[in-house]
Amino acid sequence: MNAKPLIGGIAALAVVGAGVGVWYLNRPAAEEASIDNALEAVAADTDPVAVSDAANDTSTADELDDVSGTWTVNTDVGTFDFADATSTFVGFRVDEVLASVGETEAVGRTPGVTGELVIDGTTLTAATIEADFTVIESDVPRRDDAMQRAMGVAEHPTGTFVLTEPVDFGEVPTAEDRVTFSAVGDLTVNGITNAVTLDMEAQVADGNILVVGTTPVVFADFEIETPSSPAVVSLEDNGTVEVQLWFSAA
Repeated sequence: MNAKPLIGGIAALAVVGAGVGVWYLNRPAAEEASIDNALEAVAADTDPVAVSDAANDTSTADELDDVSGTWTVNTDVGTFDFADATSTFVGFRVDEVLASVGETEAVGRTPGVTGELVIDGTTLTAATIEADFTVIESDVPRRDDAMQRAMGVAEHPTGTFVLTEPVDFGEVPTAEDRVTFSAVGDLTVNGITNAVTLDMEAQVADGNILVVGTTPVVFADFEIETPSSPAVVSLEDNGTVEVQLWFSAA
């Protein structure tokens, strides 16, 4: 997976999360990215899961025993909802303490994700992910503009992650077996690039590959300052970038 653009977009979100906590008062709790939750919700959907051409050629996910090739981000699988997203998204989570609420968590997500990964047998040889921050969402639309201003989206509208080291899964992801791995790459946010490690899980679902992962980030590493506000008692200087990505065969 060429992860630089992927993590860059993610990190940017996480880093910015620290600066936008004030806009998350009274928001609904957002479910964490989870393969189990995404698969369960998509399976229960009345509409069939979008399948890749490769899946159509083999007729069932169980027959997809070779995932070699190029896979592109698919934004048509599942649905995007800020609080309970089952589709592709890149986002951040940041702990904070609000004067009128107490301990809570600031969350932001963007469904505007593009990218691809290349797999050769059981090895992920390349990956690139790009997240569009101009469509980042919280629970209230009027807060979205505030988040974009805090993130400097006008100057740096996208974040990227690029894989810098190949990853050997050890086994091919299937519909029954999930693989876990670490993706090392360059994350670019606010025009600044840092090396990060993304903890990932992957599983095949209806001919697609579902990937979920997280990585911690420190805001100062991307020269993003945490703003202050009377409503915010405290805001962590670090956060978590999370990604939930559906890939289909190119």
